[in-house]
Amino acid sequence: MNKSIALALGLILSVVFIPAQTFDKMAPQGFDVERKESPHGKIDTITYESKTVGTQRRALVYTPPGFKKKIQYPVLYLLHGIGGDEKEWFRNGTPQIILDNLYAQGKLTPMIVVLPNGRAMKDDRAIGDIMSKDKVEAFATFEKDLLNDLIPFIEKKYPVKKERENRAIAGLSMGGGQTLNFGLENIDKFAWVGGFSSAPNTKESQELLPEPTKANELKLLWISCGDQDRLMPFSRRTSDYLAQNNIPHIFYVEPGGHDFKVWKNDLYLFSQLLFKNIDQQAISAQLRSE
Repeated sequence: MNKSIALALGLILSVVFIPAQTFDKMAPQGFDVERKESPHGKIDTITYESKTVGTQRRALVYTPPGFKKKIQYPVLYLLHGIGGDEKEWFRNGTPQIILDNLYAQGKLTPMIVVLPNGRAMKDDRAIGDIMSKDKVEAFATFEKDLLNDLIPFIEKKYPVKKERENRAIAGLSMGGGQTLNFGLENIDKFAWVGGFSSAPNTKESQELLPEPTKANELKLLWISCGDQDRLMPFSRRTSDYLAQNNIPHIFYVEPGGHDFKVWKNDLYLFSQLLFKNIDQQAISAQLRSE
């Protein structure tokens, strides 16, 4: 075979197969350990006016290593669980370290990550009876706060791309339910949706997505849950509905329960797919393989 033809064929095959081969099913050891020699992103606390709640609210914002104000970035909104607040991911999930390490390996599209408080009420602290009616309802109210107050604030303060193709939402547990509820009800606002171990606040499938084919507009629909998690039925219910309606999505069942070991792994995998041209079917097949 002519050497030039062989070289060209090798390049084509590498483009087709390398992305699948290098997509880990599980985060490698040390993925969440800080490497001082690597460039670091920055975490800031911001305060925004919430007309929905009628008060000033806080969120954390992660900007990537090498962040430049002259460059526009896509945005991921990353939501916490029922017992957390805007600092839960930061304290227990160390997203800044996970993402820093992925950037150092060249595995991420540069993005801004917003960590909001998903309990949209005047006293939004995770104290007292976190299951009380008003606090649970506040997680549903957050949809208006997110769409009408937080996103416009971020898009005014930070150099971000404003098209739906450049906006992602993901979350764990209660935040996973919020993610599926908000993301699938607002496909005109989000093109990338990731529910990690979604909680019982996840709406019934027909209410969640009454027009299933609408979800074909998503770039990525990710649903994951630990195989020992008692909340598995809520993720499986949604995935089954999507499968019955031939909606492309990734349903990833991973080892573990309802904890940050699982959710950190989810973030490690999910973040690598964002804002890229991906084949959900191929990735899903790989994650299901032994």
